[in-house]
Amino acid sequence: MSSSTIGGRIAAYRAKGLRGLSRLGRGLRLRKPAAPPAAPPGPATLMNMPTKDAPPSLSRPVSQGCTQAQFDTDTYRYWCAEIREPPRHHRKQWEFCYILQALAANGALAPERRGVGYGVGTEPLTAVFAARGCTVLATDLEPDAAAKAGWVDTNQHASQMAALNTRGICAPGQFAHNVSFRAVDMNHIPPDLTDFDFTWSACCLEHLGSITNGLAFIENSVATLRPGGIAVHTTELNCSSDDETIESGATVLFRKQDIRALCARLRKAGHHVVLNFNLGDLPLDGYIDVPPYTSDRHLKLQIAQYASTSFGLIIRKGS
Repeated sequence: MSSSTIGGRIAAYRAKGLRGLSRLGRGLRLRKPAAPPAAPPGPATLMNMPTKDAPPSLSRPVSQGCTQAQFDTDTYRYWCAEIREPPRHHRKQWEFCYILQALAANGALAPERRGVGYGVGTEPLTAVFAARGCTVLATDLEPDAAAKAGWVDTNQHASQMAALNTRGICAPGQFAHNVSFRAVDMNHIPPDLTDFDFTWSACCLEHLGSITNGLAFIENSVATLRPGGIAVHTTELNCSSDDETIESGATVLFRKQDIRALCARLRKAGHHVVLNFNLGDLPLDGYIDVPPYTSDRHLKLQIAQYASTSFGLIIRKGS
């Protein structure tokens, strides 16, 4: 049908009123286009938020983030040797070294000290503690819950104690004497877990369902300590925003404001914590790894539209 013919019909229907024009419009109706697909997350960016904090030190750790300078130290190389790994620029390895140094610097790694670890998976820390004479209760999700969460399929769940000493860090007899295992849900710490000298977790509390749950776990873990005991936990820090974040789901990202609010509550309760939010200024401190992630340039990574890094918390329980 030519455009002149359509124009003529429209003119004719106008003479008959809008009702006729409506019928013509229905006859010429086009198919509604499909909704466009959801856009993938854009590239993550780092916050440009100046800080007065000095660059964090691994030899004298406080509550701090993962930075490149901490890898290039004798302290870092020492703990890598203790866990039987070659040093590499990877934040998960940093978490192990940070936890070990934080506990050692605070006098927790000594014979007869009692420790409890949460979500231990197959990490090597339990064996290091046992080799130094500590009595350790290692905990993880019960197997069915761990399988539903995907931790079993990815070999990140401890189904038996042998999985905690596969590197031969601790002599088998000493390990069997010093270590026990118990299934524990981090959202529901049993009330009989009390009077420990130290407690730890390595990047677990961001998987507890929400920011609220993760922060509650930290406070509940401090309650299991004796006065003067040390809690050391590592988790995800949002490096892109102190406002928008992932607040619930399989992995959440804690903001600086969440950590500051937590520490304010801890201090009010009489506990001691020092914060350092300096995230470094060396080349790898500004590099954001994207999936599929690398094994040697992995200090900061993209999760959804955010950049994240590992952040460690050291809390000394008050009297």
